[in-house]
Amino acid sequence: MKNKTIKVLFTSIGRRVELIQEFASAAKVLSCDLEIYGSDIATTAPALRFCDHTVISPKIRNAEYIPFLLEYCKNNHIDALIPTIDTDLLLLANNKEAFRSVGTIVIVSDEDKIKICQDKRLTSKYFKSVGLLAPKPVDDFTNYSEGFPAFIKPRDGNSSIFAYKVNNEQELKTYTNRVPDYIIQPFITGTEYTVDVFCDFDGNPIYITPRIRLTVRSGEVLKTEIDQNEVIIEEIKQLISDYKPCGAITVQLIRQNETGKNFYIEINPRYGGGAPLTMKAGANSAIALIKLLCGEKMEYQPKAAEDGAVYCRFDQSVRMK
Repeated sequence: MKNKTIKVLFTSIGRRVELIQEFASAAKVLSCDLEIYGSDIATTAPALRFCDHTVISPKIRNAEYIPFLLEYCKNNHIDALIPTIDTDLLLLANNKEAFRSVGTIVIVSDEDKIKICQDKRLTSKYFKSVGLLAPKPVDDFTNYSEGFPAFIKPRDGNSSIFAYKVNNEQELKTYTNRVPDYIIQPFITGTEYTVDVFCDFDGNPIYITPRIRLTVRSGEVLKTEIDQNEVIIEEIKQLISDYKPCGAITVQLIRQNETGKNFYIEINPRYGGGAPLTMKAGANSAIALIKLLCGEKMEYQPKAAEDGAVYCRFDQSVRMK
């Protein structure tokens, strides 16, 4: 490995302890000198406890947020900035060149692709544009005619907040008063998948790892099984050949029980909560990213994660003060 110390900043680090631990472990595997920096708006964010260096940042909507991060990256010679939540993705994508000018690569996809991900209507159209199936979204309940059960959620929502299954027209009308800026889609009954994708800085795939979402809480996986499904892998190749992700994205889909067809639901253009499980199974994107930052070329590694491996997550406490 390159002798240079690699410095990585994770923003809005919150509870992403597992992710930080995987990067620390990757550095040991590679015998690489890695310094992990973490930022958050709260001193009690548990993942801060696991970083080498920490800083309290302004809130994302504060006009000083980007200038603060730029100055911090410049002063600390940060090699890469990795966002961990949806809220600042577009803002960081808009400022990739500004960060590049201070020597920092922002590991986020381009602005136009982030916009697609943040509006479920655009996401559905995008899936169809690259040849994939997606439930049709409707944004006025009086125009919905796809039958029941249906699914209602905010068009820009995440973490399953304000997302509901509805069984009839009366329920649908009731939920339209609860869900802000909603979309309605037919409810697809089947097996839920997350696909962890990791690409190099030019959008070339390194890892594609489908996994079944066996147990989920508040939109985040608690139990998952690696399932190296050939059809899903090929469909994801279709997607990323156009999308050209920078670094990690996660794709959600449902494999319909009756037909076996895959219906694509959303793209999260960042590390998902369950991404460390895929790393543990063998598709170690933390190792890949460190190698890329050291100037190494990475080729596509098919089915790198162990097929059939099952991982369960659990809560743990850490004292902050």
